[in-house]
Amino acid sequence: MSFGDTKVIVTASVEERVPRHVHQSGNENAGWLTAEYSMLPGATNTRGQRDRLKVSGRTAEIQRLIGRSLRAALDLSTLGQRTITIDADVIQADGGTRVAAITGGYVALADALQRLIDDEKLLAMPIRFGIAAVSVGIVGGEVRLDLDYEEDSQAEVDANVVMTHMGEIIEFQATSESKPYSIESLNDMLSLAKDGIAELIEIQRTILASE
Repeated sequence: MSFGDTKVIVTASVEERVPRHVHQSGNENAGWLTAEYSMLPGATNTRGQRDRLKVSGRTAEIQRLIGRSLRAALDLSTLGQRTITIDADVIQADGGTRVAAITGGYVALADALQRLIDDEKLLAMPIRFGIAAVSVGIVGGEVRLDLDYEEDSQAEVDANVVMTHMGEIIEFQATSESKPYSIESLNDMLSLAKDGIAELIEIQRTILASE
């Protein structure tokens, strides 16, 4: 998945087992989805440290965001007793790595589920709706879409938005870096994000239709 100069390799792996909390839920046809995220050491201008025995707080937060977002798109009760793991490895970072991972993760997820259907392991597609994500913010008083690293470092407001193909919000994370922002600015950011996500979802559909 590429967002400008940000490049993330995203895969979906399927295991025929579920975590204990899903097994104990009593629904024998329920499944689970989880995510793992990693920023490779050479992905940024200065080498970063690998997460080895313990992931950093930032990595854990991004993993939870990816997992929450993609689980929202699924009817887990029809997935069967299997776990899907989304692996997102950032090989080049220029801002927006988490939203790139979510958008690419949806494509990897849909592809993996279609293979299960083709192999007659699933009777129907458990995806309830399409999703994609994008960054948006306010830089120099101007609302901008898909912030790169330079824009992000100068932004007065930095936000990440996850939406469905119907324009409904799954997740909205926004931080004011320097001063408060108005409701009008918030609405402008959401409107721009909605337009950007609509374009991304069309790209996702084109990719999946060609496979």
